[in-house]
Amino acid sequence: MGKIAFVFPGQGAQAVGMGKDIYESESAAKQLFQRADEALGYSLSSIIFEGPDTELKITYHTQPALLTTSIAYLEAFKAKGLAPDYVAGHSLGEYSALVAAGVLSFEDAVRTVRARGEFMEQAVPSGQGAMAAVLGAEREALQKLCASVSQEVGAVELANLNCPGQIVISGSKEGVQAIAEQGKEIGAKRVIPLEVSGPFHSSLMKPASERLAGVLAEIDMQSAAVPVVANVTARPVQEPAEIRQLLVDQVHSSVLWEDSVAWLIEQGVDTFVEIGSGSVLAGLIKKIDRSVKVVSINSKEAIDQFQL
Repeated sequence: MGKIAFVFPGQGAQAVGMGKDIYESESAAKQLFQRADEALGYSLSSIIFEGPDTELKITYHTQPALLTTSIAYLEAFKAKGLAPDYVAGHSLGEYSALVAAGVLSFEDAVRTVRARGEFMEQAVPSGQGAMAAVLGAEREALQKLCASVSQEVGAVELANLNCPGQIVISGSKEGVQAIAEQGKEIGAKRVIPLEVSGPFHSSLMKPASERLAGVLAEIDMQSAAVPVVANVTARPVQEPAEIRQLLVDQVHSSVLWEDSVAWLIEQGVDTFVEIGSGSVLAGLIKKIDRSVKVVSINSKEAIDQFQL
């Protein structure tokens, strides 16, 4: 029997109505949505279930909404009796992984990611930053192009290393635009602008990191019950002090998703269970290694039908 990793999606996986089936059918899941509303002091659940989409897409709503949905599905999925050997999450999803590993309480996580969303929205004035997905380029070539564009035009960096041939860049509007124009020269097939409210996972997010550090310093953290593979290092962490620092760095650093999945596979993980809205991570993991088993737990039906 190979090892199992639970993985949790990040921003971009949200959809109005996510988690409603589990809210209506499982009391433990329903309580989680209610606990999120209480922790935040407003009805996050009505934004999740009823929208509108424009409201759910606001970063400081999106982040607690995705976390709550993931943990609600996790609670319902626990009845299957499956325990992970490792957990990991994509960007914001790392907080869901930390709740799953017992590092953070659910309430603390919800409040922290709400604040994280606010800090990320406010770090760079609207319209000055951008992100784009670069398809078909090699990592090293894109890294070099970003370095030269950053010097000549404006800051642009590798934000999310998602899977072979899919890298998200982030930085100044001018820098991202220059990559879009020059990408073909390094073999990029397409450069697709992303609808985001800021240049996440770039050095322009340092002000958000500093503010988040203040919030995280006040929060009680336990040692992780199972290793959490961190975005910043693509390596496991379990101790609170290190986890805290990596969460601060994560806001302005690259998300090493491809490296994280590759590392997990090297450790003998052959089953990935994606828990939360959508199936974005399942798609990425399959592009990293077709031979592993990937299951998306994103509905009550998926939980009912689950078997290894």
